[in-house]
Amino acid sequence: MSMEKIIADWKKGSFRPVYWFEGEEEYFIDKAVDYAERNILSETEASFNLSVFYGKDADWADVVNACMRYPMFAERQVVILKEAQQMRDVEKLEPYIENPLLSTVFVVSYKDKKLDARKKFTKTVKEKGILVSTKKMYDRELPEWTKEMIQAKGLTISPKGLALLVDHIGNDLTRMENEIDKISVNLGKRTAISEDDIEDFIGVSKEFNIFELQAAVAAKDLAKSIRIIQYFEANPKSAPVQLVFPSLYSFFSKVFMVFAAGTNDEKTIATTIGVPSFFVKDYIQAARVYPYQGVEKILLLLHQYNLKSIGIGSNNLEAGSLLKELVVKMMN
Repeated sequence: MSMEKIIADWKKGSFRPVYWFEGEEEYFIDKAVDYAERNILSETEASFNLSVFYGKDADWADVVNACMRYPMFAERQVVILKEAQQMRDVEKLEPYIENPLLSTVFVVSYKDKKLDARKKFTKTVKEKGILVSTKKMYDRELPEWTKEMIQAKGLTISPKGLALLVDHIGNDLTRMENEIDKISVNLGKRTAISEDDIEDFIGVSKEFNIFELQAAVAAKDLAKSIRIIQYFEANPKSAPVQLVFPSLYSFFSKVFMVFAAGTNDEKTIATTIGVPSFFVKDYIQAARVYPYQGVEKILLLLHQYNLKSIGIGSNNLEAGSLLKELVVKMMN
């Protein structure tokens, strides 16, 4: 069951006695826990019927005692255990989970870890409650997820603006939403997010960024590539070389896959290489500019220069010099 489905059920007044949220992606866990804390009970009900514990400081017996209380002046009470991965003797909650009070909604946040599927405790949680394991979102899923979140907020964004956001922020979903909310506040009555908005309110240059370098290299535009690299040299924090090489490698790996797709159909290619359909033209265009053997050579060069960037086989060149030398070789 997804977090979206759980929250939708809560909005309808449908509850299970135990919810265990675990795994790597804090964003989805925090969303569900925050909703449980702020919205299941009214403000008046919460004053008597909401208990929040933190694993590092809480004793398992106190948590169980809170869960065993009956609600006051309400149909149900909510007990939340945050950071349960830091709780000693957390498995001593098992007798309560095995026989929970139906008027209690017990919500557990167990971040960056997962229960051992072989243990009886885990089987009890699955049998008696709802267990949701989260994982980090794949890079290929980020553009579509970000676009859907922007649309859910009543906003729109251009494909290039979306690429800027995703490229700059990556899969830090909490930060992504915070940055979009920051832009939204500054839009006033406008609903369309422009590249200027991203530059003004997030601080990403719309002309000098990894995405633009990628596009310049893909188009074999050496002059533009060098200008962007010079900007990176003057502003080291704007695009650390440790991010530039993986980004270029990811791009040209997908260009390499375009040849294997064996079709000119954009939707088929997008599915094959794992990118949203509104980005696929960039990869197809690069495959027209560089031949199969050229892309193969580029991938080898990127591997070699990535090693040089960490001091293996290099002549102590600065990051900017390495990048300039690399793009010249890529285009030749």
